[in-house]
Amino acid sequence: MRTLVVSPHPDDEVLGVGGTLLKRKSQDQTLAWLIFTKPSPVVQWSESQVKKREEELLLLEEFIGFDQTFKLNYLAGLLEEVTFGKLVKSASEVLSTFKPDEVFIPHLGDVHSDHDIVHRCLVSATKSFRQPNIKRIIAYETLSETEYGLDRSRTFSPNLYIDISNFIDQKVEAMQIYQSELGEFPFPRSSQAIYALASYRGASSGFKAAEAFEILRFRE
Repeated sequence: MRTLVVSPHPDDEVLGVGGTLLKRKSQDQTLAWLIFTKPSPVVQWSESQVKKREEELLLLEEFIGFDQTFKLNYLAGLLEEVTFGKLVKSASEVLSTFKPDEVFIPHLGDVHSDHDIVHRCLVSATKSFRQPNIKRIIAYETLSETEYGLDRSRTFSPNLYIDISNFIDQKVEAMQIYQSELGEFPFPRSSQAIYALASYRGASSGFKAAEAFEILRFRE
């Protein structure tokens, strides 16, 4: 299995798919990470903060065990200023290079505009006649984004649960690499919230801890 996780911003991959990625790696599967954005003037990061983020990405790559990482380096919070065709072309080039069997993408109901754009971009780029190798396209939920989407027609409705009981502690440890993104509970990007969501999704599916997803396309 060749798995690609697509992150509008670094940390989305851990919050949404961290346990599953660690589980896949333990099964000797091949992992790749596509990061759409880098810090921009919108977030007003200092030079030292930008450098710190680059260090965090290297640590995260090693911790998860990604075999390849692709960075598109668009500016965070400003994806809507990039032509949609350009974004699709960038994603398509990565898909053609890595040739994944399954792709994890953000949910279409996420409140952040970058997430919405990346979702639509990947839906376009993963059409079967463009990427016939892709068997599964799966949407993940991102704490602090998915649950704040208020459009009830785009509510996250999971139909796939992956047991991460043996990997939830490592998932929380991975998220701690992003110190600037963490806060104290009840802030959603907190260790307690990550454990709570994993327990809830596990209780919904008969596991001690789980990650939940929406299968968007499954080709057998």
